Amino acid sequence: MWEEIVPLGYQGSYQRVRACFREKRLSPGPVTARPPSPRVVAGWILRRPETLTETDHLRLKAVLVHCPELDALTGHVRSFGQTLTERQGERLPQWLDAVIAGLTLPWNSGVVEGNVNRIKMLKRQMFGRAGFQLLRKRALLS
Repeated sequence: MWEEIVPLGYQGSYQRVRACFREKRLSPGPVTARPPSPRVVAGWILRRPETLTETDHLRLKAVLVHCPELDALTGHVRSFGQTLTERQGERLPQWLDAVIAGLTLPWNSGVVEGNVNRIKMLKRQMFGRAGFQLLRKRALLS
């Protein structure tokens, strides 16, 4: 770095640049909380909101702010849960319409699931025999 900045006009010593980088390298980085796992978030969504602790409620709210699709899903899950627990059978036709649409419309994730299944099968065949490069080659050639 020193060799790069001297032609640009830096007049300090090599040791000063070295000390600056050493200080940066050894200083503790910003402490950030690890994001919750998908399993934990699913647990928060599936539980009744009143049973969540204040901390879990705030963490779920933070996740939902960053993902509008997950926020919409949470609304649907809780609505369906309320239909089941409060025995609101009159709301069932709305849900059946959604199920019928899901079963009859042409959009699905079958192709993606098929590829995932094929790659997992290849991985099981090669278990313990090779690394990522061979798996990649087999996946691309099959």
